[in-house]
Amino acid sequence: MKTQATMICCLMLFLAIDCSHDRSKIHTKDGAKLQLPEGKPKTERIQEKCHGPCIAPSNCSLPCAQHFRGEIGFTCHQNKWQKSTETCTSLSVGLLFKDLSSASRLSIAAPSIPLHILDFRAPEPVQSVAQGIRMNCPLDYACIVDAVKSSEATSGNIAFIVELLKNISQDLSDNVTREKMKSYSKVANHILDTATISNWAFIPDVNASSDLLQSVNLFARQLHIGNESENVVDELFIQTKAFPINHNTSEKSFRFSRNMNNTTEDIIGLIEIPRHELWKLPPNTSQAISIAFPTLGAVLKEAHLQNESLLRPVNGLVLSVIVPERLQQLLLTFEKINKSRNARAQCVGWHSRKRRWDENVCKTTLDTVNKVKCRCNHTNVVMSFSILMSPKSIDDKILGYITCIGLSVSILSLILCLLIEATVWSQVVVTEISYMRHLCIVNIAVSLLAANVWFIVASNFNRKGLDHNWCVAMTFFSHFFYLSLFFWMLFKALLIIYGILVVFRRMLKSRMMAIGFVIGYGCPLIIAVTTVAVTVPEKGYMRRDACWLNWDNTKALLAFAIPALIIVAVNLLVVLVVAVNTQRPSIGSSKSQDVAIIMRISKNVAILTPLLGLTWGFGIAILIDGTSLIFHIIFALLNAFQGFFILLFGTIMDHKIRDALRMKMCSLKGPSRVAEVSHSLSVSILKGRCSQQNHSEINIIA
Repeated sequence: MKTQATMICCLMLFLAIDCSHDRSKIHTKDGAKLQLPEGKPKTERIQEKCHGPCIAPSNCSLPCAQHFRGEIGFTCHQNKWQKSTETCTSLSVGLLFKDLSSASRLSIAAPSIPLHILDFRAPEPVQSVAQGIRMNCPLDYACIVDAVKSSEATSGNIAFIVELLKNISQDLSDNVTREKMKSYSKVANHILDTATISNWAFIPDVNASSDLLQSVNLFARQLHIGNESENVVDELFIQTKAFPINHNTSEKSFRFSRNMNNTTEDIIGLIEIPRHELWKLPPNTSQAISIAFPTLGAVLKEAHLQNESLLRPVNGLVLSVIVPERLQQLLLTFEKINKSRNARAQCVGWHSRKRRWDENVCKTTLDTVNKVKCRCNHTNVVMSFSILMSPKSIDDKILGYITCIGLSVSILSLILCLLIEATVWSQVVVTEISYMRHLCIVNIAVSLLAANVWFIVASNFNRKGLDHNWCVAMTFFSHFFYLSLFFWMLFKALLIIYGILVVFRRMLKSRMMAIGFVIGYGCPLIIAVTTVAVTVPEKGYMRRDACWLNWDNTKALLAFAIPALIIVAVNLLVVLVVAVNTQRPSIGSSKSQDVAIIMRISKNVAILTPLLGLTWGFGIAILIDGTSLIFHIIFALLNAFQGFFILLFGTIMDHKIRDALRMKMCSLKGPSRVAEVSHSLSVSILKGRCSQQNHSEINIIA
């Protein structure tokens, strides 16, 4: 008996030495720092750049720091080496369970077991995570938590842990208990810490974040709870709640609250299951489970839309809901993280197969500065919901009213302008300059009228969500007619310069008309067709949420913005030339003459500003992030009412048109009245010709 006891003591001493030896090998060979104190995840220092010349788009790679496997990739960008990918990892399947092998061998060394049963051979190597968990901790999965939590949160380790959770959800989710869910969530919480967010950007697999979300949802779907509501998981960066439901249950709701960005205020998320939805359930008890992710939205990438996801960040909690298939409609309330009043919120659901946010499954019912309410449809492929923020979009009722009223007034004004021009055309186009002037006004009115009509049609089309090809067509015509508007305004500016610089030699009217139509319609057609041909094959012609030119992926909007801003700049120079040319300095001029010159300059500038599209220059201000709402309102006022300004300054304020209209109106009153008005019109025309020879302001505007 003494001999047996002595042998057992020797065995225990041997195993203790063996365990210590294994631990030392883990630290020196594998570099897994399993004895680090708990706290914020750490990241290993790495070399920040490659050596050698940086010539875009060259790449290079460097080995990871000591005790890590993998490499760090760099890309040359703007003559600097910038980190692009990282696969540095210290974790492995064998390492997760290596510390447990000696403990399991020691556990069998009990006094009641004969010595010949003890096995001193090396343990069988663990081939997979599922095998290791089944061997060491099948009841709660807790054996992997410490190794994961003590690992450094490098990009490679994050990718390893995502794959670890994915394997567990696929192979070990047959009977998920509360203990298993807790251990699973602790592992997920480690890579969702705010300190690890920046490292997600360097994971080569862009689907890692969506894999994590889908794995957690799949694992939680198999969770079994009792007949009482409970808070299953309450980690900092992942929370899980569950309660039983049936057709007799009153309206149920989940409420989550979590601090974000180290602020004093918590961000709230609320999920409600309406009573009329609960009536659809059978009498037997079902369960509802919800998971809240405070930080997952910051790393969740949409497939093939990485640039757009950065421009439309998630602005609230990501909430996953797991309910019976019969329950389809959910009511969700999100508190905004960014409470800027210029940020428009959009309710969305995550489509697990498409790996992108789907706007069609949710409808925004309330959008205030602080919170957003959504009504969403729950399906097997859409179980997670949140709100997106578009910092470049303004959703203000004032802007909506201004745009709606302005476009309506503009369209009516342009129709009236064209009717007036058609009525008095033969009376006012008696000279070549007047002919070209009215030709420009007519084509400017036609282009703006068509552009406004297509804009309204495209806006209503977007709300109805009809065929994609129709949306492409409407985007093309809107683009074409808005460009035509600007190019006809450019041609009018060129005519003004031509009238100022060329006095005694005039170009043939037919040649001027040919040049006008080539500039006014030919150039826009070339730009619009080229834009379609280049961007449509890449599916980057239109925006996802509107029938208008794309900006986020292909920058197709530049095909409108660049020509428009260049034309506005050229036309502004023309207005300055007109203002300078209008001055007629004379020796000993009186104050009254100076006032008359100022009034004449002001009148010319006022007339030319809408006709040459100078008001579109405010578009530069609204392109800047954080621009005050007042600039958006000014831009909307000036440009939504541009058709009215064209009618006022281009038609009504023209005294020749007024005289011609007066003659038309008086033709019903008798021949004598017509003769009187006709004589007045003839005198006006003669004065106009004399003014043309003397470079008067009328010819300058013409």
